[in-house]
Amino acid sequence: MPLVRIDVNEGRNKEQLQGLSQAIHDAILAEYGIPERDYFHILTEHPQGQIFAQDAGLGFERSHDVVMIQIFTQGGRSQAAKQSLFAAVADRLGEVGIGGENVFIGYVENTPGDWSFGFGKAQYVTGELAIPKK
Repeated sequence: MPLVRIDVNEGRNKEQLQGLSQAIHDAILAEYGIPERDYFHILTEHPQGQIFAQDAGLGFERSHDVVMIQIFTQGGRSQAAKQSLFAAVADRLGEVGIGGENVFIGYVENTPGDWSFGFGKAQYVTGELAIPKK
């Protein structure tokens, strides 16, 4: 059950924004096998000058089309699984016109007890939801 935050610069239309979100969700579905309705995305557009995303010294340039992605999910997946997800996200975003140099992903892990899906309960802890298999 990843929670995904997506930050982009202003300038895309509604369909492009939905396409970005769906591309990321499709990659997560394919790589992690989560249920399709585990779709929790927060997409925020920022005015010019509010996103700073350089290359960390890797020698490439990002453009105005940069997509900053934070994936919050339960821990336990292998580094190979994470690498595969990163590649799948970049591939899927490439299909909607976002170059690999403009895909930035931060991956944050936590535990089943760190989630509440409503009503002030930790449904993984109470047993209302099954803990996803990795």
